[in-house]
Amino acid sequence: MSTTRRPSRRSRTRLVSPRTSLLAATVLAFASAMTATQPAAVHAQENDCGGTHFVAAWTGSPTDAVTPLDATGGPVPLAVDDQTFRMVVTPHLGGSQLRVHLTNRFGLAPVTFDNVSIGNQVSGAAVTDIQPVLFDGKAATTVAAGADVVSDPVSFPVAASAPLAVSIHVADRAGPPTKHWNANATSYYSPAGSGDLTARPGPEQFTSTTGSWFYVNAVDVLAPGGTGAVVAFGDSITDGFVGTSPLSVPADRAVADTNGRYPDILQRRLDAEGIPISIVNAGIGSNRVLTSGEPLLLGPSGLSRFERDALGQAGTGGVLVQEGINDLGLPPAADASAMIAGYEQLIATAHRHGKKIWLGTLLPASDALVDGVLIAPRSETNRQQINAWIRDQAPADGIVDFDAALRDPADPTVLRDIYSSPDHLHPSPAGYRAMAETIDLAMLATSRPPAC
Repeated sequence: MSTTRRPSRRSRTRLVSPRTSLLAATVLAFASAMTATQPAAVHAQENDCGGTHFVAAWTGSPTDAVTPLDATGGPVPLAVDDQTFRMVVTPHLGGSQLRVHLTNRFGLAPVTFDNVSIGNQVSGAAVTDIQPVLFDGKAATTVAAGADVVSDPVSFPVAASAPLAVSIHVADRAGPPTKHWNANATSYYSPAGSGDLTARPGPEQFTSTTGSWFYVNAVDVLAPGGTGAVVAFGDSITDGFVGTSPLSVPADRAVADTNGRYPDILQRRLDAEGIPISIVNAGIGSNRVLTSGEPLLLGPSGLSRFERDALGQAGTGGVLVQEGINDLGLPPAADASAMIAGYEQLIATAHRHGKKIWLGTLLPASDALVDGVLIAPRSETNRQQINAWIRDQAPADGIVDFDAALRDPADPTVLRDIYSSPDHLHPSPAGYRAMAETIDLAMLATSRPPAC
């Protein structure tokens, strides 16, 4: 259940936090391979801020470039040579113009994107309404290793929750592409040497599929000044991972392209109430608050990526944090006091930037192998201490009690069966729906976009 705190010391709210240690098992596997209560109705906010501004409509936080398999076990290219990547993303916000963000954050050398286009997905790799995407008025842009780039605005009608295809041609030979490891969505790419297909609407030459997103890491849409973004920040639970085995991996292919992550379902609730907020997903599987996991798929620590992946998203007014179960379950394991200090740092950073921040409690996992009985048999004590602090702490603007919503009433140290994946760590699709339904929409509506 999510609740708003007493008005003293800031308006606070209760949210729910996802725990993403599925990637813990994933990391071990890959390392080996490589040596509640329904909230009351909320009335639509007035768009009473003047003008327009760009707001994040979709994000996919970069994770790595070296993991050779995606979350479903499919191969990932470790070199690029004159080929086109057609990445399918689903924006949460509509509008008449967009911007595309591309990334070379984990690249080993500069990469040149010599042609980029945007189009509406028809089916599979087939697209329509293709428009070129330019950078400083030019078709090509070179991005240094470790850097990102934002396109010029493109006049392109964007429909909320309708899939877009971002097509990217890399003409020269390049190393492994920066990616978001677990997309929970199907994208496409052509073979090496197939050339520039960014203007081709047909699917014929896109012969490979992937469950990762390569190179693209955000899409912004031009929106009224009163529309803003809220970033869901966390690990594989925010990322929407559904495991298929006690060790979590591989991911369940059945959830791909269903947009069943808790931020997706939360977006549909906001849309139904006419609340002008775009929920964007900055979850990374196996991510930790305190410890970085580069160059593997765990990604940079939450503390180190918070400003870039969350506060830096266009139009952001607030961040919902649900992260920490991997800190307790993966080595080096953290204790409750270290985790609380990390959360306090996130809160201070958000407030320093003038953003609201809400904390979600950590989900139970005492009967999970990953982050549970196999590698973290004592994490439950720390989890309970952290959740008690989250429920009672003062600095954040509110909380969401995901733990109370999904735990088994007969045994609060485990997930209810209906809400659990086979790994007993990640929620099932029903569990992600319960997470989204636990969040108080009025709490999110207290955030204000930078344009206001």
